[in-house]
Amino acid sequence: MKFFSDENLDLAQVIINRYPKPRSAMIPLLHLAQEQAGWVTDDAMAQIAELVGTTSAEVLGTCSFYEMFKRRPVGKYVINICTTMSCALMGARELLDHAERRLGVKAGGTTADGMFTIEGAECQAACTEAPCLQVNYRHRYRVSPDRFDSIVDELSTTGHEIPDHGVLSRVRQQIPEDRFVGAEPPQDVVSAPVWMPDAGVDQ
Repeated sequence: MKFFSDENLDLAQVIINRYPKPRSAMIPLLHLAQEQAGWVTDDAMAQIAELVGTTSAEVLGTCSFYEMFKRRPVGKYVINICTTMSCALMGARELLDHAERRLGVKAGGTTADGMFTIEGAECQAACTEAPCLQVNYRHRYRVSPDRFDSIVDELSTTGHEIPDHGVLSRVRQQIPEDRFVGAEPPQDVVSAPVWMPDAGVDQ
């Protein structure tokens, strides 16, 4: 099953090699798949299963557990408006209603041009900044309807700071070889870590 580009397949192997058990790389590989396609396809899950030595069903189980992984195409920008208590008290419902009118789609929908998906969301851990939202998981605080319109206008132009949906980070983690931890499979550990000289492995 081929989903990953040659470049991302090489990167997938680098990611897998960071872990003592290949299955531990499943979540980073799901992020890589979503970065490539914008969402997680069946072919992506099949190839991830093959790479880490598990089943597509297990990959689906992990993928479907986390809200940030999308199982269908979404817009270039996914706008999540928090609707939990603090934001609700500060006008989140009115903000979501305004967003639906501005974009011409209901929550859960994507605009016809593929630019925007709008969703209601659970708490985004910014209760003092209500109402808040995220654009591709980048926070925006104390958002009024006018501020929402400004965000949409900004995203409709070039030069803004928000990457396309699926891009988790613009900077890839790089670990020099001389800084590797030297991870061992758990079943092979027979002594405490060097930084815990007085600890027993069975404590």
